[in-house]
Amino acid sequence: MASILSKKQKKKEKYTLKELKSLGHDLLTSRSHINNLPLLLTFVSPESPPEFVVESLLSLQSFFTPLLSQLPSTSSSPSSTKRPRSEDDDPEVVFKAWLRSKFDEFVKLLLDVLVSQQSENSLRGIVMGTLMEFVKLLNVGRFHSSIYHRLLHAIIHSEVDIEIFLDILTSKYFKYIDVRYFTYISMEKFVKTLEASVSADRTAIENSEAENDSKESLELSVRKIYQVLSQIPPPEKLAEKSHHEMWSGSDESSSEKPTDKKKKTEEGDSTLLSPTTISKRMKLKFTKAWISFLRLPLPIDVYKEVLASIHLTVIPHLSNPTMLCDFLTKSYDIGGVVSVMALSSLFILMTQHGLEYPNFYEKLYALLVPSVFVAKHRAKFLQLLDACLKSSMLPAYLAASFTKKLSRLSLSIPPAGSLVITALIYNLLRRHPTINHLVQETVENTNEGNTEADEHNESQPKTIKKRKLGIDYFNNQESDPKKSGALKSSLWEIDTLRHHYCPPVSRFISSLETNLTIRSKTTEMKIEDFSSGSYATIFGDEIRRRVKQVPLAFYKTVPTSLFADSDFPGWSFTIPQEEGTC
Repeated sequence: MASILSKKQKKKEKYTLKELKSLGHDLLTSRSHINNLPLLLTFVSPESPPEFVVESLLSLQSFFTPLLSQLPSTSSSPSSTKRPRSEDDDPEVVFKAWLRSKFDEFVKLLLDVLVSQQSENSLRGIVMGTLMEFVKLLNVGRFHSSIYHRLLHAIIHSEVDIEIFLDILTSKYFKYIDVRYFTYISMEKFVKTLEASVSADRTAIENSEAENDSKESLELSVRKIYQVLSQIPPPEKLAEKSHHEMWSGSDESSSEKPTDKKKKTEEGDSTLLSPTTISKRMKLKFTKAWISFLRLPLPIDVYKEVLASIHLTVIPHLSNPTMLCDFLTKSYDIGGVVSVMALSSLFILMTQHGLEYPNFYEKLYALLVPSVFVAKHRAKFLQLLDACLKSSMLPAYLAASFTKKLSRLSLSIPPAGSLVITALIYNLLRRHPTINHLVQETVENTNEGNTEADEHNESQPKTIKKRKLGIDYFNNQESDPKKSGALKSSLWEIDTLRHHYCPPVSRFISSLETNLTIRSKTTEMKIEDFSSGSYATIFGDEIRRRVKQVPLAFYKTVPTSLFADSDFPGWSFTIPQEEGTC
């Protein structure tokens, strides 16, 4: 066997490009040169020079294209291994079955060349174009999903950067409805296969090294599936020109005159492929593909990318957006940055699709930590926070807890965060007059022994006690806003911000001095004007600001220390000289 292969290899190396063209020309002109077919197939290999691969590919494509409608399906081809050949076998049937086997071999070789690391990008484009032509023509004008599924399977499981293939698919093929439709179907199949492998690995793997390899392979496949799904254009609301966007029907030369039976099937297909039906079917496949993908164990970087864009790219195109509630509520319960990123999509489901999420405000209250105000997605989070607290039906204890929590945070975050917190507090005080006593009263009118029911009912107690000076009844460590004691407190932090080291913060605090209970004389602040602030934006605003009076520092003598002795009686700021030192 080795000697036969070596002879073939020697014969293969002897051919020049001109002779290879002659072999292809002879194959196309006469059936008597059919033996050139197996020889040309040997040149379709990653090890062959690119020009030899292209020449063999073009000859074989030209040979198979007119015969595709005559080739039998793989399942119906007679197998010589199962039973011996008899005299009753029709030679033409045997010949077509042999052609089908060579065509399948040709497709397999093309896939090997496509995903080989040795192949050039230009060669990959030619190979993918040939495979997509077979997808279009093999089923006589109908999309051949089997070859396309094998194509996507090879791309997903290859070691080549998937962006190379996605550039070709996005620029040439994803604009066709049937290509997108069967891409969703294939992605759903891949996800189900990964789910089965994950469940099998959990029960079978005991070696830590094998477990790490399996985890890396799973993460790589998940990333590639996400890249494919994110590159597919979302389904249109109504595909009015769907019959002009079908890849399988874009070539008029492939359409033949149908028989009576074919006419009936085409009439049935025409009703199924109406614009409204296509829109519904595309949405259904889009939903199945994404919902099945989100069930996979996503790597943290993919998880964040999905949450950052899902409210724009996925939710508007789902057949039933509430199917995402499990994924989003689970993400919202994780905490930290993941919860912040999940808030946007969860808010859409609650406000537009009637999702009921218990303890939503308790979870939102727990997200108010200093790190949120320096996070990458803080602008969107702060805008959503303002939108979530906009309802006038919000209980007073809840509005007071958020207001007090924000004011406490303003003391420990950068100046840009203090500015946006001031705007949030301004809006909360304007929307909820019942909590204005937090800034306008110096004597607390609530009884220390009141129950939570009294706070919820916002009733004034009969007994009045003066607030003990120096005591803040607000518990900043309490995660439950009902038990925070915010209604008994005051916004003393706002007065502290009057002396903030950053001038824009101290100036902006004066906006809270107006009487916010008169809504007709005030307007809400736009949080988006402050949510993206930073040191750079504050500095830019300050240097552009026109200063009417410039403070000057004048010293009769040059100061020798930071503080004078008169500033702190009883303290000395001179460093004592130790004995024995020089």
